[in-house]
Amino acid sequence: MTNTVQTKANPKAGFWFCNFAFTLERFSYYSAKWLIIQFIALEAAKGGLGITDGSNAVYQSFFVAFTYLAPLFGSVLSDRFFGAKYLVPIGMALMSLGYFVGFNAHSLGGMALMIGLVSIGTGLFKPQTNSITGLLFSDKKELDKAFSTQYSMVNLGSFIGTTSIGLIAGSYGYRICFLVCAVAMLINAVLFVCSWKSLGEVGARPFKENEKKDTSAADSETVEKKPLTKIEKQRIAAIVFVSAFSAIFWIFWYMAYLPVYDYWGTAIQEAGKEVYRMNWQIGSFQVPTSFFDSLNGLVCIALGPILGILWEMDARRPNGGLTIFKHTALGLGLLGVAFAVFAFADITRGGQPANLLWVVLFGFVLSFGEMTFS
Repeated sequence: MTNTVQTKANPKAGFWFCNFAFTLERFSYYSAKWLIIQFIALEAAKGGLGITDGSNAVYQSFFVAFTYLAPLFGSVLSDRFFGAKYLVPIGMALMSLGYFVGFNAHSLGGMALMIGLVSIGTGLFKPQTNSITGLLFSDKKELDKAFSTQYSMVNLGSFIGTTSIGLIAGSYGYRICFLVCAVAMLINAVLFVCSWKSLGEVGARPFKENEKKDTSAADSETVEKKPLTKIEKQRIAAIVFVSAFSAIFWIFWYMAYLPVYDYWGTAIQEAGKEVYRMNWQIGSFQVPTSFFDSLNGLVCIALGPILGILWEMDARRPNGGLTIFKHTALGLGLLGVAFAVFAFADITRGGQPANLLWVVLFGFVLSFGEMTFS
């Protein structure tokens, strides 16, 4: 990728610093998403955290919801008040503090504080890092390659995080894993500050300052306000339509993880014995349920380049290839197929633990649907 920003910055180096930042952030985020549901369930079973019921799914849902909502707030700050590259390490530091609070949490209030801090930190980190990457390259092809690479690095972080954290939790318990996430984000913040020189002036000022403004107030007053054309109205309707189905897709996509954790991955009492609905044992190794998250990252890493080539070839067809509506429909269809896989696995197991390959098949179809939809 060539240097397309005429500053003393090194866009290529800055780009890879942003990639690494996303890798460590997703390492921590997806690890914590799994940890919350496992940690709260375990503490509830022991009578800890001041609860006796399973609030794990509720708090994991809060974690996902607020970390997706907070970037709206963070975007306003970087648009109007602060330089993005200064907000990013502050966000990382807040996330690190949040995970440290999780490490020391002995009540649901502590877990709620962790979620709040990580959410605010995510709001300061996620949109700003994406925007910085977008400003480093002006050539569209280079920008597409940059974001494709960034997508792979995000999934790499998810894969490494949930794989390693699952193994650490099996040996040392869940609580210490929050400390691992906290240390990872603290290192991330330090490294990003060290990368400022490579970014030059990119992200140093609020983004709104870079917008072109009319210099003549008179000209702006004489601009004629015209009603939307039919085509413009159709485009707006299409955006609303796709956005609505996007919300539906991601709601059910995240819900798909709950049966893996709470149904297939949780033991039940039968005749005084703990019995799993699925066999998570491979020889003497007990597969952590976090490996289901790892599977998603692995499939996205492996299929990403292949699907990218296929979509590009499809776009060159005379009719223009699959439209966004067809991608949406195909993604939703695959999501439905994934749930059907779990239903079939439960029906056919006949009271015996289902084969672990059902989870693998479910995860593959779910991930394929995600990539098709996205």
